[in-house]
Amino acid sequence: MARCIFHIDLDAFFVSVEQSFNPKLREKPVIVGGDPERRGVVASASYEARSFGIHAGMPLSKAHRLCPQAILIQANFPRYTEASLKFMKILADFSPCIEPLGIDEAYLDVTGYEEPYASPWKLALAIKKRISKELEFTASIGIATCKVVAKVASDLCKPNGLLEITPGEERHFLSPLPVAKLPGVGKKTEQVLKEMGISRLGELASLPLDTIKKRLGKSGTVIHGYANGIDDRKVEAPSEPKSINNQTTFARDTSDRHFLEASLHHLCEQVSAELRYLNKQARCITLKLRYADFKTITRQVTLQEASNVNQVIFTTALQLLSQALGQEEKPMRLIGIKVSSLSGEEKQLYMFDTKNEKLEHLDKAIDQIRRRYGSAAIKKGKGILI
Repeated sequence: MARCIFHIDLDAFFVSVEQSFNPKLREKPVIVGGDPERRGVVASASYEARSFGIHAGMPLSKAHRLCPQAILIQANFPRYTEASLKFMKILADFSPCIEPLGIDEAYLDVTGYEEPYASPWKLALAIKKRISKELEFTASIGIATCKVVAKVASDLCKPNGLLEITPGEERHFLSPLPVAKLPGVGKKTEQVLKEMGISRLGELASLPLDTIKKRLGKSGTVIHGYANGIDDRKVEAPSEPKSINNQTTFARDTSDRHFLEASLHHLCEQVSAELRYLNKQARCITLKLRYADFKTITRQVTLQEASNVNQVIFTTALQLLSQALGQEEKPMRLIGIKVSSLSGEEKQLYMFDTKNEKLEHLDKAIDQIRRRYGSAAIKKGKGILI
């Protein structure tokens, strides 16, 4: 019996959440991003805004030039994590075999669970209907016998699409697509394949395995299998997270320090909000930088006390960024933040709140207010609140 794997991806997730709270934003160019006063970046854009060339990771200043009439909303991560939990609960009603890929997408193994719906297609329609009714979002779903083909299918049918690849048609479906459409093929791998004269997945699939393995090693073996529609990976529930990370690749290489700091602040807000949502603290902070020449470095520090406070994580990451820029200041293409050495919230109690504990209480209170009333309902001043 062939497996039946769904890849479900919510469309323009951050924007969709904001539109569900304010229906007047529907069918308008909407941008969700960081604080424009800090020279922030685009986190998500509605499809109306994308038609102007706006995309995630773009500086807000450039997005405003491309579409001056766009409506800018500051990102509200507590609200998004709450919506994500509701999304995952809906999926769990259709199959217990769920593998989240992030806040807004997941694999679902529905093998055997599609029978009451007569077909995988009708089951997918039922999922889309539940998401639309309960969350007021649209979702795109790819259906296939394996994870990689389902993922490519959902990407191709966005937004609000449904695409089923029947068993035996996997390689035929993938064959005409550019190699960049395949998960696991980044810009560096794409360049290697281009040098080999390979631009389409059909060409990659037809290449002798030994040839691609010599150029790309184990990763070459993996993507060669993917290009042939072969992917034996199971849909597996996530284990307890050992780390939380987020990164962004810039549309253009940049050495603008203010922009880098704004991008880092935006990433730290997301990571710290997820820590608080999971009731976790982090001891280790890691900064990742990739330069224009693809050289990648990491810088890491261990905190004296675990924390999930915005200010603590950002200040620590900012120090790491400053040190890196002092050693080598050249254009960057990617910046990322990772927190690890996670623990629960249990820690030594003190008779009086420490400064960090007060900041943590403040962050949680702000999370609740923003979740209910929106990100603009409350903002921190530039000073330190204790």
